Amino acid sequence: MIQVIASVWALLLGMTLIMIGNGMQATLMGVRGAMEGFGTLELSVITSGYFLGFLVGSRVAPDLIRRVGHVRVFAALASFISAGLIAFPILTDPFSWTAIRVVLGFCLSGVYVTAESWLNNQADNQTRGQVLSVYMVAQMAGMIAAQGMMNLGEASGYFLFVIPSILVSLSFAPILLSITPTPAFESTKPMSLRELYVNSPLASVGTLLLGGAFAAQFGMASVYGAAAGLSVPQITGFVAAIFAGSMVCQFPVGWLSDRMDRRLLILGLAGIGAVATTVGVFAGARFEILLALAFVMGGVANPLYALFIAYINDFLEVDDMAAASGGLVFAYGVGAIVGPMATGQMMEIAGPRGFWLFLVVVFAAITLYAGWRMTRRPAVPVDETASYVGVLPTSSPVAVEAAQEWYADQVEEEAEAAAAAEAEAHGDR
Repeated sequence: MIQVIASVWALLLGMTLIMIGNGMQATLMGVRGAMEGFGTLELSVITSGYFLGFLVGSRVAPDLIRRVGHVRVFAALASFISAGLIAFPILTDPFSWTAIRVVLGFCLSGVYVTAESWLNNQADNQTRGQVLSVYMVAQMAGMIAAQGMMNLGEASGYFLFVIPSILVSLSFAPILLSITPTPAFESTKPMSLRELYVNSPLASVGTLLLGGAFAAQFGMASVYGAAAGLSVPQITGFVAAIFAGSMVCQFPVGWLSDRMDRRLLILGLAGIGAVATTVGVFAGARFEILLALAFVMGGVANPLYALFIAYINDFLEVDDMAAASGGLVFAYGVGAIVGPMATGQMMEIAGPRGFWLFLVVVFAAITLYAGWRMTRRPAVPVDETASYVGVLPTSSPVAVEAAQEWYADQVEEEAEAAAAAEAEAHGDR
């Protein structure tokens, strides 16, 4: 593990700094937007703008990289990100913020595609799973650290917008200076949503719904906190607890995923999420309870994403796994665009508790659908399922496709080992 980290430490450091910057600006939108008098619905549209840009960027960035190369794309998008972060406190109206968020989502998606293609290029078949796991921890650490840095200044001023701009600018130095060969960029044509649904209705529908839940957590948690009357330290603690839950629960969920019917695990996690968010509807603004609920909510939502990927792999041929990742990312992105706006509508109607009501509906829908699907298809034997590896919703299609490549390698190695064991058994006879 130490050798793996040593080989990619600069990339991990750079991506951690980017995640800190991204995490700060996401929380700042809710806190500063409330101070500027933006309505809940306006903030939900601003939030959705980020995910719209992210989805478009994940589709366009590969073409840009093929045309002008990794370094030029990386440097150009970096300049737009830094400029956009500084522009927020200058252009304080909903239309400008929405436009900036679309641009930031597009640029950050392109940066992730570029950096993750470098990261994947520096891993081999033996280390790819470890690299992805370390990368996941770096992402979560960056998001949690971002919430702590939110308390270094006043959200009403300029300072907190400058910090993420500086961090994002600094992040490019270790990444660009550490890169030796520029990887050849190839991406697989995404599987259509129809094909995705045919292969696994549960994974495709679940991923779509989960996109809405994650976007609500990532983008609307600070909006909820401000509407509920929490202080800035409480809001940042609430958001940090969501990502802490994700980090802590990812590995236990992965361990269980390889040892039981994944549909039952999906049902259980979504059911826990439905119960926790139902408690949130009635919890009011009691901070200690909100912290616990945020931890549980993040602990079930983020691992579900990797679980859906692992589940659909159980029904795919090895050659189709990479294509399925593109379809899942698109389904997730569509849900992420709709989720914040639906949350904003519920909060307009029901007040702050509308945040929890939306999440109750999503988790309950996943629970019920998983239960129904269990009656429509027999379970895949545990010894025939593919291995689980943690991939976060904040990753680009490159990281998801890299995870699929790792899955494929594991399947092939297991098949070869089984064939060798059978041949040896016949030989003994």
